[in-house]
Amino acid sequence: MANVKLKDVIRRANTKVDKDNTDLIYYVGGEHIESEQIRVEKRGIIAGSTIGPMFYYGFKKGDFLLVSRNPHLKKAGIVDFDGICSEKTFVLESSNPEVLAPEFLPFILQNERFWGYAYQHRHGSTNTFINWSTLADYEFELPILEEQHRLANVLWSVVDTMKAYKKLLSATDELVKSQFIELFGELGSDDKGWGLTTLGQCCELNPKRPRDINDETMVSFVPMPAVSEDGKIDCSDIRSYKEVRKGFTYFAENDVLFAKITPCMENGKGAVARGLENGIGSGSTEFHVLRPIAGKSNPYWLYIITMFDTFRVGARKVMTGTGGQLRVPIGYLNDYPISLPPIELQNSFEEFVHQSDKSKFGKEMCDKWILEIKNLCCQMYLTLRQ
Repeated sequence: MANVKLKDVIRRANTKVDKDNTDLIYYVGGEHIESEQIRVEKRGIIAGSTIGPMFYYGFKKGDFLLVSRNPHLKKAGIVDFDGICSEKTFVLESSNPEVLAPEFLPFILQNERFWGYAYQHRHGSTNTFINWSTLADYEFELPILEEQHRLANVLWSVVDTMKAYKKLLSATDELVKSQFIELFGELGSDDKGWGLTTLGQCCELNPKRPRDINDETMVSFVPMPAVSEDGKIDCSDIRSYKEVRKGFTYFAENDVLFAKITPCMENGKGAVARGLENGIGSGSTEFHVLRPIAGKSNPYWLYIITMFDTFRVGARKVMTGTGGQLRVPIGYLNDYPISLPPIELQNSFEEFVHQSDKSKFGKEMCDKWILEIKNLCCQMYLTLRQ
């Protein structure tokens, strides 16, 4: 094994592309890159999109994308298609395949030791970031090429197994929506005879910030990348309330977050805010907040409403704004027609959602399994010299 720095074996590609004059089809934003995953599989279509002018770096199949913002989210992965990304995403490749096998590169960067280094050397206070010049000095031990190939084969086999298993579990989300329709009827209809009202009558939209929160109270900070497209929310970024009191969206435990800006809205970002530090959250201003009304609405009933394709297609039609900053107006949520079921039935639906989540436990264990194996290999072969 040889002791090397990242800049010795990995090159940052800086190929610039005019997004308005290119044959490339896809773009990748931070919302498309999942935390702690090896592959980047999600993407957007350039044509007809509203991505901003900062999307000008081209990447090719086999490149490794690493998001420089909020390194605690550990967003990076290899792509199997060509496209463009923003200047906040590093496009990385092996500078010499005879020294660093391209298939081994992802496991050098997507591991706890690397992210620990990145987090330690981050800059900024609210939306932290890392510089490429700093990452380039990351030092590790690189196995010989033959050993890299052997390790990569083992690790990719585990990743492929995990991917196949996740496909089996992805049907759970559709099952939840089917159960919703069976219990409550189609969105916008009165199939069950409860009468039609509006979503604004069933919850409190964008509730006001209370004035009695102490500035020293620790709260969860939730930027847009901390909310996934499958209802997960990362509440691990803890800050004092005075740091995030101004310029961010306030919410509380059991509130529902709905991403109002493109492309996050179209991609399905949203979640029930659970596990907030001291029950308080502050996050991106690009969230609409839906607060359940006690005895009237359940957070999971509200959340699933916002996750239906019909709801988001309707939202897309009324978005306003220009220059890649299209947003869903709060009036769409306020006036959306809905039939309000008895709270007891909503609560029973929440139990069904939780049971469905338990069926995803295997996926979470599988994720932990791959991370443990991956990090074990990194400990064995990519240890910093003391």
